[in-house]
Formats: sequence, structure tokens, C-alpha cells
Amino acid sequence: MTNDTILPFSFPAVHAKKVTAAFDGGRLTSNGGVMLLAMAERRLGLADNLARVFPDRRDPTRVVHSLVDMFRARMFAICCGYEDADDLDHLRSDPAFKLACGRLPDTGRDLCSQPTLSRLENAPSKTEAAGLQCLAAATG
Repeated sequence: MTNDTILPFSFPAVHAKKVTAAFDGGRLTSNGGVMLLAMAERRLGLADNLARVFPDRRDPTRVVHSLVDMFRARMFAICCGYEDADDLDHLRSDPAFKLACGRLPDTGRDLCSQPTLSRLENAPSKTEAAGLQCLAAATG
């Protein structure tokens, strides 16, 4: 006897492709909960709001990963227990993390790497970092 349970929510489509949770093999991930985090983050607009106030001094002609994408990857990793930025070297190709960040698991570009993320985290000056902390406290 099977006890199938229908989940009380559905995942949003990514690039017009339906996202379905299944347990029949293929590319696997142990990070399925990141999809719920992605839904909450998008409703709250956390990455978008942070990207609007974060200083971005990168050369626009060389940018591969947007600030929003980088913030999402980092936030989701921390929330899933991957507090070290070097975990992104493994997670950058994880199918669930890629979907959570709006990329297709097999054909979408991988997420940012640890060196890219470390440069982002070290980019703001002390004054800018303090300003971001004040902004976070005011909006939190």
C-alpha cells in the first residue's frame, strides 16, 4: 500500500519549464529545501533590495554573475548550513541551488565560485559595510 501525499504548494516555473519534486533518480540533490527558501526570498525581495544598495565597482563588460544572483546563492547556502563561501564551489552546480537561483539544472550556467563570492564579500569599505548594516537594521 502506498501513502502518496500531495504537497500543499507548487514550485514556480524556471525559464517556462515546470519544476517537479520527484524521487525517481537522475541528478540528485540533498538540498530540496532550498526551493522553499527561494520562494520566501522572492516574496520578501531580500536579494533585490540588497543589490540596490550594495556598491558594485565591477567592470560591467566583465560581469558574469549579477549581484542579485550572488546574494541569492550566498543566502541560500548559509540558510542550508553551508556557512563557508568555499562550499559554493560544490553547490554552484547543484541542481536545486541552480533552480532556486533561477537557472536550469542541466543547461543553465553554474552559480558563482568561491573566489568570485569572496571578492564580493570583501568589496565594501568599512564605512560602506557599516552603512549596509544600518540599512539592514532599519529595514529588518
